Amino acid sequence: MEKLLIAGAIAAGVVIMLAPICIPILHRLKFGQSIREEGPKSHQKKSGTPTMGGMFLITGIVVATLIQAQWNAEIFLALFILLGHFILGFVDDYLKVVRKKNQGLLARYKLAGQILIAVVTTFVASELLINFNPTIWIPIINKTIDAGNLYLPFMFVVMVGASNAVNLTDGLDGLASGCVAIAASCYAVICLLTGHEDLAIFCAATVGACIGFLKFNFHPAKVFMGDTGSLALGGAFAAVGILTRTEILLAVIGFVFVCEAMSVILQVISFKSTGKRIFRMSPIHHHFELGGWSEVKVVFVFWTVGLIAGVIGLSMAT
Repeated sequence: MEKLLIAGAIAAGVVIMLAPICIPILHRLKFGQSIREEGPKSHQKKSGTPTMGGMFLITGIVVATLIQAQWNAEIFLALFILLGHFILGFVDDYLKVVRKKNQGLLARYKLAGQILIAVVTTFVASELLINFNPTIWIPIINKTIDAGNLYLPFMFVVMVGASNAVNLTDGLDGLASGCVAIAASCYAVICLLTGHEDLAIFCAATVGACIGFLKFNFHPAKVFMGDTGSLALGGAFAAVGILTRTEILLAVIGFVFVCEAMSVILQVISFKSTGKRIFRMSPIHHHFELGGWSEVKVVFVFWTVGLIAGVIGLSMAT
């Protein structure tokens, strides 16, 4: 437990130390967030707020993990998944913010990168991790099924789903960082219960970095994490689920992320098939904003839902 607390403190300290240095640099470089015009009108004042803050957020996680955790295959895989998604997010942000390419990194290149991460993870895990096998644990009924050759595509779906779901959640000040901190706290406990002490340190570092980032990202945000941070945090979330063999629990503990992603999918399907929208706007956090909720209220309610989902997930894991 002491190592976890120290890891969290180191990660938070790194973020809090780097942010005052990096934010003015992002300002000078004009790495500002573009706000879509069809979004809530209250968000227009956020235009130009520095983005790509994920650079110092992820630095906090990596530094704290390398200092406190043992350097073994499991930790390097977790960092590989984290940093792989970090690179994808950084390139996406760079193209949108610096090169002014609205599409950012094309979907096919992003998917190709995630396939590569999944393939490398599967190969390294199967070769170096003794207890790693292509099985999927089903909570509640406590059954394990052998996925065989289907495990690689399953892992790919988990990574794509988690990274993009966290990415979609990052639409309000402090929403994604707070929800990730809650989810990572729950997974730190699961890691300890399943004998993955070093992964628990990785989770604690994620919690600390997100809490440190909230100092600058909570409303009114001084900096946004961008895809650089949100894709990487989603990758970290997927990593601990995969390495602890609790992939299904990701959907429970990450219930808020699932709702955000599903709201976008349902909105697109409904509009394309019927011409009608289910929500006032997707992702779903904007639906509540346009319904009259303040941004801070939406964030606190979603954090509360995330906490309840985390407790449910923990109860299923024990």
